[in-house]
Amino acid sequence: MTDLFPPFAPEGNESRKRLFRPISFRVIVPNIITLLALCLGLTAIRFSFDARWDIAVFSILGAAVLDGLDGRVARLLKGTSRFGAELDSLADFISFGVAPALLLYSFSLSNLKSIGWLVALIFAMSMALRLARFNAMIDAPSRPDWQHNFFTGVPAPAGAMLAMLPVYLSMLTDISIGEAGAVVITVYTLLIAFLTISTIPVYSGKNLGLSVPRHVVLPLFIALVVAIGLVLSFPFTMMTLISLGFLSSIPFGFVQYRRLAREEAKQGNANTASTVDTTENQVGSEN
Repeated sequence: MTDLFPPFAPEGNESRKRLFRPISFRVIVPNIITLLALCLGLTAIRFSFDARWDIAVFSILGAAVLDGLDGRVARLLKGTSRFGAELDSLADFISFGVAPALLLYSFSLSNLKSIGWLVALIFAMSMALRLARFNAMIDAPSRPDWQHNFFTGVPAPAGAMLAMLPVYLSMLTDISIGEAGAVVITVYTLLIAFLTISTIPVYSGKNLGLSVPRHVVLPLFIALVVAIGLVLSFPFTMMTLISLGFLSSIPFGFVQYRRLAREEAKQGNANTASTVDTTENQVGSEN
């Protein structure tokens, strides 16, 4: 990890040289992508105030796409930096915490007045806590490889996508949201907020696609084109299906995590027993 800027005021010739040393463009590119995602998050807030729910939703989803790209681009270009990591967290809080909370408040939670605003605050603060925990886990002791295929709680972009499910459904049905609907959305928003800060393991699929069989490449391209076409042609229908699919996958990811944890525990106990038997045999032979 390379520091983008020195943490303190420069002292001495070496620090001055470091201050004025050119920064590689490969370090700047990921931060540009992060800033573009931040701009989309702020744009979503603007259109939420104008009651342009569709543009606000598309802006947040666009920010989620860029959020998925900036880290991968940084690792591909070997341009990761501590500055970039901090900027990414701040952008995520605006795009996936503040923007969805204000969108939902303008869309329906405002019908409940102070209670609706409290729910919006809870969602935004839950996202802040989720991102802070993620940053803290970066410096945590290394975990087994299989655990890297799971998130701890619902990740921030997915949480924002799930929170906007009532907006997708409203766009599909054109049903006005009254006070009763606002109560349902309140309960649902609190559920998503809980999922983001929970310790429920959520399958991430990070290890998928590391290697693809040769005979699957062309069908994969066709499937990708079809998926993109469906999302562009029927955005709210597809986002509804994707959100429901993600929610239904959480119990399966939890079961898989528990199974892998039990297998690791059994293997650890077997290794311990084998070590004890070997030690006892050595002691017996010495006697």
